[in-house]
Amino acid sequence: MKLFLDTADIQEIRTVNAWGVLDGVTTNPTLFGKTQGMTYDEVIKLICGITKGPVSAEVVADDVEGMLKEGRHFAKLADNVYVKVPMSENGLEAMSRFRAEGIRTNCTLIFSANQGLLAAKAGASLLSPFVGRLDDINEEGMTVIRELVEIVTIHELETEVLTASVRHPRHVTDAALAGSHIATLPFKIFQQMASHPLTDKGIVQFKKDWEAARAAADASAKSGAAKKES
Repeated sequence: MKLFLDTADIQEIRTVNAWGVLDGVTTNPTLFGKTQGMTYDEVIKLICGITKGPVSAEVVADDVEGMLKEGRHFAKLADNVYVKVPMSENGLEAMSRFRAEGIRTNCTLIFSANQGLLAAKAGASLLSPFVGRLDDINEEGMTVIRELVEIVTIHELETEVLTASVRHPRHVTDAALAGSHIATLPFKIFQQMASHPLTDKGIVQFKKDWEAARAAADASAKSGAAKKES
């Protein structure tokens, strides 16, 4: 399963990319609002220079022509830009027209398998169900992932399921077991995945044991040297 970072923070992207586990980046207007000193275009181009994987840039227009105008602009920024389009009737038309123009899209704000099926038929390259938000309203977000993965597989649809709105590491595990092609995660989830208290404890203990062994070896060497001198 590919792992994307859900952020517009350049330092976070550089950090995860340095780990060797970054397959792409997703952004949205909310995440961009947390950045300072750069335009959205500048942020997208900078991100595309860090990772060669898909970088999703989201449109804010809700009419077809507005979506097309914004999406065409984003697509010209870099070869690995995917235009992020919300699930709606207008969004479906825009994605269909983007597909005809060879522009790849990421359909966002999917909350049902039927919405995902429509987006796939319209030509979305990526389908982004929001599992965390479904969990928030007492629905099982992973059910949509499992259903969409099965639909895509059975009918050999040319799209990928991207698990979004990830709230905790267990979401990542469940998405991987469900066959999701991609999951996009906040930086803190990457950190939580890499961490475990027993790992931390083990590192401390190994270092302590190593230092004790080195100290004993040094003491033994000094004792041997002293005996030779006497």
